[in-house]
Amino acid sequence: MQKRFPSLSLSSYGAGWSANRRIAIVAAVVAALLAVATAVAWLSGGNNGHQVLDSAAPAPASSTSSSKAAPKPAAGSGSVPHPPRIAEPVAYARAAAQMLWSYDTRTTSRDQQLAGMRAWMTSETKYADWASVVGQVPDPVLWSRMADQDQHATGTALEGHYPGAFKQALTEDPSAITKAYIYVVTVNGKQQIAWKKGGAGAEERAVTLAVQCRPSHDCSLAAIAPSVTQ
Repeated sequence: MQKRFPSLSLSSYGAGWSANRRIAIVAAVVAALLAVATAVAWLSGGNNGHQVLDSAAPAPASSTSSSKAAPKPAAGSGSVPHPPRIAEPVAYARAAAQMLWSYDTRTTSRDQQLAGMRAWMTSETKYADWASVVGQVPDPVLWSRMADQDQHATGTALEGHYPGAFKQALTEDPSAITKAYIYVVTVNGKQQIAWKKGGAGAEERAVTLAVQCRPSHDCSLAAIAPSVTQ
């Protein structure tokens, strides 16, 4: 049987938010969750259960203007799609999750993968946790081994929603969101993986993302949570 190397997946390569980034992001989103311990409790745990798309949390007004938060890849992006011009948090998070769950080592180098992923990030360094995104990508040696097997994957986002804790925090302090306009969104979906000699498989995926959507701007990715919260 053809051996399948580890897939590029959020469940296998989670680096987690650094303490400083987590504090900055959570403080910007929810004033009531400034303490590190509270933030960790909020973003830890969770399961892979599916929930109906929930739009109870407020979203910024739609806009067709381009976002200043997405730097252009410096080394080309290979198979990584360009960030969409979307101004709605859940829709952008679903697109971002599909991007994170998709890769093609046959046509894309690790550097290109990283460059393409970086284009989705906010340029506001105070809120951008690039390390949490880099942590999802296998190291150069493993990427090379995956490329030897022509490993590639396609992600599909089945649904996205605001976690209950995020909605509750917004209810308690609606004005907290207006500092950085960062929304917490959980996306559930699946990842289909294939490799040489007809090897294939599929796995369920779930991820909690911090998405920045300022009014009159397109959304961008701020960070990936170290674990899923529903």
